[in-house]
Amino acid sequence: MNNWVVLPLLLPLVTAVILIFLSKKVRLQRGISLVSVLINLAVTVLLVGQISRDGIQTLYMGGWLPPYGIVFVADMFAALLVLITLAAAAASLLFAFRTIGEKREQYYFYPFVQFLLAGVIGSFLTGDLFNLFVCFEVMLISSYALIVLGGTKRQLRETLKYILINILSSTLFVAAMAYLYGAVGTLNMAHLSERVAEAQQGGMLNSIAVMFLIVFALKAGLFLFFWLPGSYSVPPTAVIALFGALLTKVGLYALIRTFSLIFYHDQGFTHSLIGWLAAATMLLGGLGAAAYKDIHRVLNYNVIISVGFIAFGLSVGTREAFDGTVLYLLHDMIAKALLFLLGGMIISAAGSSSLNQMGGLIKTYPAVGWMFFITTLALVGIPPLSGFAGKLLIVSGGISAADYWLTGIAVFSSLMVLYSLMNVFIGAFWRDDPMLPAVDRKKWPAPVYVSVTALLIIVLGFGLGAEWVYSFAGQAGEVLSNPSLYIDAVLKE
Repeated sequence: MNNWVVLPLLLPLVTAVILIFLSKKVRLQRGISLVSVLINLAVTVLLVGQISRDGIQTLYMGGWLPPYGIVFVADMFAALLVLITLAAAAASLLFAFRTIGEKREQYYFYPFVQFLLAGVIGSFLTGDLFNLFVCFEVMLISSYALIVLGGTKRQLRETLKYILINILSSTLFVAAMAYLYGAVGTLNMAHLSERVAEAQQGGMLNSIAVMFLIVFALKAGLFLFFWLPGSYSVPPTAVIALFGALLTKVGLYALIRTFSLIFYHDQGFTHSLIGWLAAATMLLGGLGAAAYKDIHRVLNYNVIISVGFIAFGLSVGTREAFDGTVLYLLHDMIAKALLFLLGGMIISAAGSSSLNQMGGLIKTYPAVGWMFFITTLALVGIPPLSGFAGKLLIVSGGISAADYWLTGIAVFSSLMVLYSLMNVFIGAFWRDDPMLPAVDRKKWPAPVYVSVTALLIIVLGFGLGAEWVYSFAGQAGEVLSNPSLYIDAVLKE
């Protein structure tokens, strides 16, 4: 057992409780929040090193062995996601220091961010479905507060929709767990994998698998994404960046973990269904991104495209595709955080989110413009940037598995990403329309530039150091493609 496994979850949880009692001391809250995340980053780096050296790390709470007790499991996939989560959170916090507004900061913004991180990290590290549900709810309740913080009519309207959808999906999650427990008698993920294999997945278990697919598809925005474009448009930029980088990725993680570890015995049914959903998501997300002239909407639909692309990697289900899925998921979390922060800077500079009311920003904000351009190329998958290696492996895996139509849609979705984001770049920066009002020369404080520059360096580093990153992502892909490694690590005597 390794007690370090639970530390990335405990740090934000303890920090959040402390910050509740410091609501009026804004500067102190900022410092404690950032230091907590940075310490957590260091802890997670050490944990990743342990996993790389010694294999999957586990912690049985209270000494109760599975399947009876609570278990936390840190394999390379979960640990890398925790690491990238904390990197995106640190950048978003830095950005928030001078942009979120002191009024929001006094109304428990930083405690809610820490509770959100606790829910996200707990979701990655838990080893059973019930605690996955608990961590989901911690994350979601925090996100409700962060969406509505500010109290505008638009925020209240979108928050209501967001809450209702998640209440529905959480209810279905509980029902699915009840049916699964009734069918196989356990909720421990490793034990579930064994029990489902013994029961020869089919019939009732396939029906339960579809219930979990609906739950996680709602949370990830896979096909059932109607709630996402509006909900992700109303909070402040720093919050949108956190949501775009983390929330849908937790749903995707749950989807990948469930259908690579538990329900992988009838891939002709479950993974084909995921493939159809992925194709529809990529196509609809691409159409939405291309249709809108509002930056919020364009960026939100790009989140949907990436969700479909990652789900496509899961549907292929080969070792090569899993390696690519891990690589692309890590890249997408950082790139989406950077994209939304830059998008917020563009909107703030122009005074509007409509591309029809923008133009010529490259003259006054060249650094922001070229960072946005590089981020666009990374998301498209242009070498040697961070998105290239993951996309190449997923597409190659799709071709090897003879999923030609899905692979074609995936490649087409990359073209839609390029088209939609280049529309933003040209409309906001390159177009020069003398009829537009004069642009206010807004100057951002140093923390804003530090946050976006740090994320850009990671994007460039992921691309230029792809071989080194792949050495870790390959370990994660190995566990996803070979469930016995996870099972043996958790159920060992």
